[in-house]
Amino acid sequence: MGAFDGAVALVTGGASGIGLATVRRLKAEGARVAAVDLAEPKGDDPSDLHVVADAGDPAAWPGVVQRVEQRLGPLRIAYLNAGVVTHEKDVTAMSDEQYRRVMHVNVDGVFFGVREVARAMQAHGGGQIVATASLAGIVPFDHDPVYTASKHAVVGLVRSLAAQLGEKGIHIAAVCPGIVETPLIGNDAQVLRDAGFPMLRAEDVADAVLLALRERRPGACYAIQPGRDPIDYQFRGVPGPRTPGAEGVRPPI
Repeated sequence: MGAFDGAVALVTGGASGIGLATVRRLKAEGARVAAVDLAEPKGDDPSDLHVVADAGDPAAWPGVVQRVEQRLGPLRIAYLNAGVVTHEKDVTAMSDEQYRRVMHVNVDGVFFGVREVARAMQAHGGGQIVATASLAGIVPFDHDPVYTASKHAVVGLVRSLAAQLGEKGIHIAAVCPGIVETPLIGNDAQVLRDAGFPMLRAEDVADAVLLALRERRPGACYAIQPGRDPIDYQFRGVPGPRTPGAEGVRPPI
């Protein structure tokens, strides 16, 4: 028996790369899986349902969730993974279109996805959400600063939503992989290989997603590097107030 026998799962960006690897891992653990992607399925599609949709479009999400639940059953797991990069280091050369595209997919795709799947999960008594962030969501990455900004947004959203979603019976976490050898990184892959730089496989990230689902740590952000087990990255706190009588207090909102 698998760890997720009978559970209905949704994976955005599920037609290739990390998303496809995670679809396969969830299927191997007994889940019924819907892949959501702008692309049509290629070759041997392992998903139980393939939905062609734009994860960054808020108008698409109600129909996506409705179709998944009508075909497969109540949604219990969502992996919000769809993502793009800009391949642009120079901020002065960044076009409006490049900026908007990366924010649309990487940030809007997570926010609007969380909003809609959380509504469905709450109606069914709870569930689990994992989002793809990046090591670029917890450290600077000057090779692609706008991509980095988008992944910092995902990390902040996941950590900030953990408590309120937990009250609804929904656990949320993020995976923060280093550089993964997928088509997403384009020509940079050969540069990294030539330099002997170790890269992650899509399957390494899929394994971390399942770890996050098993451990159910609210707001956890799992840092993933080649040759290391995923770790629940520990964020250092910031100093609180030093005002007499209110040292270290947290805001009451």
